[in-house]
Amino acid sequence: MKIAVEGCMHGDLEKVYQTLQDIQTTHHIKIDLLLCCGDFQALRNEYDLDSLNVPPKYRQMKSFWKYYSGHLLAPIPTIFIGGNHEASNYLWELYYGGWAAPNIYFLGYAGVVKFGSLRIAGLSGIYKPHHYHSGHYERPPYNHSTIRSVYHVREFDVHKLMQLHHPVDIFLSHDWPLGITDYGDWKKLVRQKDYFEKEIQEKTLGSKPAAQLLQKLRPPYWFSAHLHCKFTALVQHGEGGPVTKFLALDKCLPRRKFLQVIEVESDPGPYEIQYDEEWLAITRKFNSMLPLTSKNANFGDVKLDIQECRQWVQSKLQARGSKLFDFAPSAPAYDPSHPIQKDYHVRNPQTESLLKFLELPYLLDANSQSKQLTQRGPNVTNNEDIPIDDFDESEEIGDDDDDGGDGAAREE
Repeated sequence: MKIAVEGCMHGDLEKVYQTLQDIQTTHHIKIDLLLCCGDFQALRNEYDLDSLNVPPKYRQMKSFWKYYSGHLLAPIPTIFIGGNHEASNYLWELYYGGWAAPNIYFLGYAGVVKFGSLRIAGLSGIYKPHHYHSGHYERPPYNHSTIRSVYHVREFDVHKLMQLHHPVDIFLSHDWPLGITDYGDWKKLVRQKDYFEKEIQEKTLGSKPAAQLLQKLRPPYWFSAHLHCKFTALVQHGEGGPVTKFLALDKCLPRRKFLQVIEVESDPGPYEIQYDEEWLAITRKFNSMLPLTSKNANFGDVKLDIQECRQWVQSKLQARGSKLFDFAPSAPAYDPSHPIQKDYHVRNPQTESLLKFLELPYLLDANSQSKQLTQRGPNVTNNEDIPIDDFDESEEIGDDDDDGGDGAAREE
């Protein structure tokens, strides 16, 4: 199976898909799947721009809306996670995961799906310790604080991923696992990005919960983005233990290393994205504790053995099948000639269908206390560290020795 991995999308879907089509034509290959490591910017219409945390000059619709509306169809099945520049109101509708557009699947705030015989897991957002132990208290419309905190990783979602017992083949995170630079050529990285050296030396560059997940899950592949550069590493898990191949990629800009094609062993196709039995069992087990205020979840009452829950999910999947629920639009699509007159906020039909299937209540739009906390929240000044406009036209990163090198964006 050939998988394309992309760093930060920033809404440039047409450019990325065109680059992939050029690669397929030039190298006479078929790419089976595209994985995007965050900053996807799934903007359906102009109202979603109000939930996108970027400087005003970057509040542009870009091209996702064309795929959402059906004007274009993604030519390759696509799975993405969230980063720190997202239409957070839309991704919250799909908290458990779902089709953001036909053939474009959001993995959720945390999630696992199957693609052929592969298990692909991911964690959306970036790590900030001052919000890590909070619940998901943010609700649209966001204020100047919650528009940032809404994409900060929460302990609850990490805790669910830590319950995985069966092997994961690929893991996606937006920010890098803490300490990953110890396993690659960090000196070369510092020559390219000298402002990383202080954090590397102080061991603060990266996400602590991502590092914990890397140590626990030990997947063969781990892909990240966020820091707008390419970096590779090999993590040996104990003497004679498994190895994780780590790859971080850049954002979609000319002469930047934002895309790479890899080949992964898998059963023969055809392939499709499907629900993962173990993850649905974990979702069902923990959903009653989903923290929707600034307080963290209380895990003390949950027994870690989910075998009974998994058997229940297994019987449900045997009856229905593992096929994902169909895409359904939840807001009008952008139309340059007809501006939308009002904001739309409804329950996403896919989320409702999944929760009904799992016999779980819909909690994402509850409650009045949550709305109050949205306005208040933890009183913290946010600094997201990586500017979106860090591009230097004269900068060109040299080839890594081991990369195989697919994918510079084409100049327009």
